Amino acid sequence: MLRHDLATSFLALAVACGIVLVPFSETESSQAGKRPSFERGVVQVGDEAPNFMLRDLHGNMKSLSQLKGKVVLLNFWATWCGPCRVEMPAMEQLYQTFPRREFEILAVSTDSQGAAVTRPFQKQMGFTFPILHDSEYQTGLVYGARTLPITFMVDRQGVVRQKIFGARDWASPEARELVQALMKS
Repeated sequence: MLRHDLATSFLALAVACGIVLVPFSETESSQAGKRPSFERGVVQVGDEAPNFMLRDLHGNMKSLSQLKGKVVLLNFWATWCGPCRVEMPAMEQLYQTFPRREFEILAVSTDSQGAAVTRPFQKQMGFTFPILHDSEYQTGLVYGARTLPITFMVDRQGVVRQKIFGARDWASPEARELVQALMKS
């Protein structure tokens, strides 16, 4: 509960100051090879993306390793996070742009209430991309997701190629170009 109260306070402060969408050019990016993430305690660009198993809205277990061979947009978010809610409709547009055999979105909710809050939100917004639940925030901690939203772009080989802090316009030409570039690698 304390985490939610702190996050709500932070969100109120962010809204009071104005929400800013940061351009894609201000993300961490690298073409470096795989490096073990345990050396730093958080996932960095160039690291192999740690595998995880989380439940989706249907109660099925999903893992990152099931998606090897696809480009994956791994997004950590919460229903109470204003910037998360701002970027998600554009994530749906991006999701509809590319075929499932090549591209996938995993939206990992950190809401402690799980499907009780994400299911109505998903239905209301009409999102079709998978929503997974990290109610205990274990996967978020492994990835070092200390702010929301945060997105990790994972290439076909399972390597993190970008770590993107804050909300983005995922429907932009730059977002489509990013996914296409990762599909070619």
